[in-house]
Amino acid sequence: MFPMVTGFMNYGQQTVRAARYIGQSFMITLSHANRLPVTIQYPYEKLITSERFRGRIHFEFDKCIACEVCVRVCPIDLPVVDWKLETDIRKKQLLNYSIDFGICIFCGNCVEYCPTNCLSMTEEYELSTYDRHELNYNQIALGRLPMSVIDDYTIRTILNSPQITSE
Repeated sequence: MFPMVTGFMNYGQQTVRAARYIGQSFMITLSHANRLPVTIQYPYEKLITSERFRGRIHFEFDKCIACEVCVRVCPIDLPVVDWKLETDIRKKQLLNYSIDFGICIFCGNCVEYCPTNCLSMTEEYELSTYDRHELNYNQIALGRLPMSVIDDYTIRTILNSPQITSE
């Protein structure tokens, strides 16, 4: 008789423990219901990029001395620099500069090692196209400054850092 009573007691304790675990997990689920959604509606809402974000490269043609340091430090030898030597002044004249963003890994070495600071990273991250050949930017396309996300009045900007509210 005693083993049957202890069996019922163990069964009752296990049932209470299981009900408590189910109640705890239900409370965790309800606590998540009060949180704000993490997703954003992309075309209409955009994240403000961080200060050190590595987006599309901006190029200033007038500052470049055609030293080709950017090509040497690039892990994939990506920038194409065309120049000719001016023999009378013994200087290189830059003819063409292009970067293919379909191949670029956005490491930032070219920007970091450029001696004249003619390269810089922008906050532009929307580089998608239907044709990959459109991602090959020449010096004219690289020279265009992108429109800042903050200045665009048609979209709502969202900071990617959590908002701390003081009460």
